[in-house]
Amino acid sequence: MKAVVYRGSKDIAVQDVPDARVEEPTDAVIRITTTNICGSDLHMYEGRTNVESGTVLGHENMGIVEEVGPGVTRIAVGDRVSAPFNIACGSCRNCTQGWTSFCLRTNPTEGVDGAAYGYANMGPYAGGQAEHLRVPYADFNLLKLPPGDDFENDFTMLSDVFPTGWHGTELAGQRPGDDVVVFGAGPVGLMAAHSAVLRGAARVFVVDRRPDRLALAGRFGAVPVDFSQADPVEQVMEATKGRGADCGVEAVGYQAHDDQGDEHPELVLDNLVKCVRTTGGLGVVGVYVPQDPGAADDGAKEGRVGWDYGTFFQKGLRMGTGQAPVKRYNRQLRDLIIAGRATPSIIVSHELPLDQAAHGYTHFDNREDGWTKVLLKPGL
Repeated sequence: MKAVVYRGSKDIAVQDVPDARVEEPTDAVIRITTTNICGSDLHMYEGRTNVESGTVLGHENMGIVEEVGPGVTRIAVGDRVSAPFNIACGSCRNCTQGWTSFCLRTNPTEGVDGAAYGYANMGPYAGGQAEHLRVPYADFNLLKLPPGDDFENDFTMLSDVFPTGWHGTELAGQRPGDDVVVFGAGPVGLMAAHSAVLRGAARVFVVDRRPDRLALAGRFGAVPVDFSQADPVEQVMEATKGRGADCGVEAVGYQAHDDQGDEHPELVLDNLVKCVRTTGGLGVVGVYVPQDPGAADDGAKEGRVGWDYGTFFQKGLRMGTGQAPVKRYNRQLRDLIIAGRATPSIIVSHELPLDQAAHGYTHFDNREDGWTKVLLKPGL
């Protein structure tokens, strides 16, 4: 089958790989209808992780079930499904408590709990930027979708970015009537803004410097904050009459850049500490890593980010972090889409055939105007 294969820094190719197949009784194989390029894929693409050459990329996947193992009873051939990026067993301590993003059984990597498709340190699982995908523990992991092709570009957000954005607001402790600030207007930040509005925020401020992404934030009902024009903290504090936002979401991660393009991994954390009110909450869903060989200083290379913890403590702020347990949210978000309440596909800018994946990665990685979310469709 054809698949997107990582070969080195900024070097990927669509090439032939062994076909996905049922390997365990609880497996399913799905034919991919849509698979997305994620912002976190760019960390690998840029050589900022230890992902191995030859890895098939892609953790945002949906499609049609073509084969099931003899132990699969709930999922059937022909089902249209969304595959959460988390690969979870469903029965370990973390899974039974709803933390499928930290499954204790599916990742043999020492010191890492939680597995995913096609990602560095997240287990030996091929990704879904391919014609087919093997799904372990299919009965537990797969979310059934209505048959047909309605809402295809909305449903494809259910595997990662929409639940991750929602998780950011959950970690931040958002309540109805809150003012929420979201740093980062990439796909996850935009989904956090959409989620905050759906959850009843009074106002949502979205901080970025890309006009195309800020315009999308406005379409979700958020207030765009352009940090290239003025200090974002000052803009948020002025808009809230000096009180600050009630909570905030970090949707940027360790490769945060200032308005001059220089990288500062602590930048967004510091800004959130400054512009979220005392006793407020922070939800950190931007990616941070234990090792970053491309970091600018020795501490950051070891995952040590020097941020303003003293003020964080003094203000009595709270913080939640980590990858989203997609299954905790995806059914409800699916139903919001079907009801017409949620429209995550607004962020989609490009739909490309699989063989144009390298083209999509290049433009998305360059943050070129208008390249806000790239979907790969093997059937095109």
